[in-house]
Amino acid sequence: MSTEQETRNRAAFDRFHDATNSGDPDNIARTVDEVVAPDVLFHAPLPGDRTGVQAIKEVWTVLLRAFPDIQVAAEDVIAHGDRIVSRQTVTGTHRGEYRGVPPTGRSVRYGEIFILRFEEGRIAEIWGVVDVLTQLRQLGMAPASAP
Repeated sequence: MSTEQETRNRAAFDRFHDATNSGDPDNIARTVDEVVAPDVLFHAPLPGDRTGVQAIKEVWTVLLRAFPDIQVAAEDVIAHGDRIVSRQTVTGTHRGEYRGVPPTGRSVRYGEIFILRFEEGRIAEIWGVVDVLTQLRQLGMAPASAP
């Protein structure tokens, strides 16, 4: 049985998740402003020198420019107390510049896991582990693994 806090946090997570899958940068930015605390702490490498909600918006700007059809499937979502853990699969097609590499037209599929801590129904802290090596290999930016 979930608590009122867990239900509220899950609703905010679902809104954020739905926005990121919309492909609409304005919708993503609006939703980030609504469900993420302005001074959110992000414990993962980010492009540029931005912090807080601006860093999250920048991440999605970069991803949408590179992978305009990006989709994030939440495979497992676990809500407990003030945290949500989500195991996700990301897919997309490389149609724009990414990490200095021009579009390849290649498809990517990689996993990620995020832990979100909520305060008063908003995301206040994020920890993330993204399988960037698989992503880079699929784009031809890193050598394939040895057999």
